[in-house]
Amino acid sequence: MTTASPSLLTVADVTDTKTRSPEYRMAHGMFLGMRRELLDDALAYRLLPPMGTDGPVTRRLPRFIRQYLTWFPHALVAGAALIVLAIGYGDGQPVTGVVPAAAVLLTLVRPVGAFWLSLISAPFVSVLSGFWDGWPWAPTSFGAHLVVLTVVAARTRPRTSAWMWVLTGIYGFFCEAFLSRGGGGQTAPLLVTSALVLLAVTVRHTRREAKEEVSAQQTVTERERSKRTLLEERTTIARELHDVVAHHMSVVAIQAEAAPYRVENPPPELEQAFATIRENAVAALTELRRILGVVRAEDYEAPDAPQPTLADLDSLIANVREAGLTVDATVTGAARELPQGVELSAYRIVQEALSNVLRHAPGASAKVEVSYVLGGLGLRVVNGPARGLVKPSPGAGHGITGMRERVAMLDGEMTAESTEDGGYEVAAFIPAPRQETA
Repeated sequence: MTTASPSLLTVADVTDTKTRSPEYRMAHGMFLGMRRELLDDALAYRLLPPMGTDGPVTRRLPRFIRQYLTWFPHALVAGAALIVLAIGYGDGQPVTGVVPAAAVLLTLVRPVGAFWLSLISAPFVSVLSGFWDGWPWAPTSFGAHLVVLTVVAARTRPRTSAWMWVLTGIYGFFCEAFLSRGGGGQTAPLLVTSALVLLAVTVRHTRREAKEEVSAQQTVTERERSKRTLLEERTTIARELHDVVAHHMSVVAIQAEAAPYRVENPPPELEQAFATIRENAVAALTELRRILGVVRAEDYEAPDAPQPTLADLDSLIANVREAGLTVDATVTGAARELPQGVELSAYRIVQEALSNVLRHAPGASAKVEVSYVLGGLGLRVVNGPARGLVKPSPGAGHGITGMRERVAMLDGEMTAESTEDGGYEVAAFIPAPRQETA
């Protein structure tokens, strides 16, 4: 019974709240908001973090200055506390500046607690200093509370700033109405001054949150764009490799069907084995075409010509030279026939790299190196800086993404980076062990 009573009370409270008037629900919600902002964990430890030095101005300062500039907000708060102490000392009451100065320093570690200390201690500081003309805000309390409101507002949300301002007005007018000994009060000037300061802090908060939101949205958009580009490149690769794989599977099916006729009186086990091979090849080819139908665009048409290989590099380089690009091609090592997937990917990598030179480095010369080595195939396309009056066209980086996908698909390695002379270099290695001939 005892353990169930809090739950029953909570349900009763919720039901009672729903049956109340809208004004009551609004007031109840405001009270809960104020309690969350200023009462729950009021003494929580929240150390003021160092200031960032990556701003448009601070990043231009020398490093030894920037390492100390991170503590600039802490120095400002400490300086404000010293000013409050100096005000108390100038009024001939040094003791009255200790508590307000302590409230200012407390904003560095416990901001909400500093607000309550500054607010509640104001009448006591006025009594100790004998200051009744501006009750309940002595000069030290006035300045300290204004600093506390500013610092706490900068460290919390705009809603907290509003509640602090409201509570300051309620508390100040209450002291003036019921605890004053006559004379004018300073609550109204304090509210006007703090309202202007808090408005400026709130505007700064809003601008910073808007920038962070825009930055986060741009990051998400860029990430989604990269994913979309990656999927498009993989789809293109899948379409191109379909012809290669389909050709091999068709050859396997045809040879498996014709093999029993090349053997005189083949045993039934051999005929069954070749029939199984053919059935599996045909089934794999059917599934391959079905998968291609999923990734193929509606307006996609299968190419009539076979997919290009490294043997077609000469014609590719000739076409690029006709477009005005100076290209030197070098082939090293003993040229040999490679798997068609490697041949196709190598051709596409060189093609895309030369297209990037035409787009992004007009007037530059390029060099293509194809190296046949024992463990695979090496590719290198390097170009110099752009020359002439033609401006480079902007790019989205899709070409580099496509090249990386092709190399990664074949378990290879690739680098794409700028050169020291302002050009660009694309280097890739595609594993392709030497095929043994029967």
